[in-house]
Amino acid sequence: MPVIDVQVHPFDRDHPGRPWAGPSHGLLSATGEEMVAAMDSVGVDGAIMVSSFSAYEYDPSYALEVYNAYPDKFRVVTPVDATDPAIDDVVARWKTTPGARGIRIRMREGLPMDADHPGLHRAFGAAARHDLPVNLLCWGILYKGLPHIRRHPDTVIVIDHLGLLQPMRPPVPADVWADLPKLLDLARYPNVRVKISGACTMSHQPFPYDDIWAPVLRIIDAFGLDRCMWGTDWTRTIGMLTYEQGVAPFRETTRLSASDKAALMGGTVQKVYKW
Repeated sequence: MPVIDVQVHPFDRDHPGRPWAGPSHGLLSATGEEMVAAMDSVGVDGAIMVSSFSAYEYDPSYALEVYNAYPDKFRVVTPVDATDPAIDDVVARWKTTPGARGIRIRMREGLPMDADHPGLHRAFGAAARHDLPVNLLCWGILYKGLPHIRRHPDTVIVIDHLGLLQPMRPPVPADVWADLPKLLDLARYPNVRVKISGACTMSHQPFPYDDIWAPVLRIIDAFGLDRCMWGTDWTRTIGMLTYEQGVAPFRETTRLSASDKAALMGGTVQKVYKW
């Protein structure tokens, strides 16, 4: 089974031809070439690229450029703007784009989050009609995502980064796993999937971050391996660890069998993103 990272964020250097919308998380670039080199160095066969919102907001053109250069290595998820009156058409066009495998909805201050927001309703509905999973970023505010999970049972909704706030820099908050029961409660909804991405940044111990396994195994037990996907969230995690340090704890752990690892680190990604 191939090893597939469920979330990485390649981006070009900041330059006039493709300027950044905001600052990076620590690297001057994470180009397609650099990302492939990092993956190859640790035996990661492929990745879902989530177009970097901090760099490019709703423009996925760089991620698509990387996909076109490395079509065997990547598939692409794009953030979408739920305030766009043409959101239905945006999702429909995205479905026909080579390499496109999902959309991302971000919930945070300044963006739509209301349960009855018409743009969000249209975006979730359009994703179901076009058979695209919604990658939902609602970390720290899972209750904001819950009404949409309930309202759109036919939409596959992938909870980004466990739905739990993760640190960008040390130290790791003492209560970093406090909202875990809120995530586990979502296992009752069959349309929910979970990215176990960025989990190593939530460790209070040095590499290989052994203390993440008690909560991670609770998540796997609640949702099942057919609904859980491993990922690094590279390069957002650069302030906490290297790419290799995001891979090795999952590959080398004895807490999962070989078949468990095959599902978590690739098999479920292939099914959810139809790769």
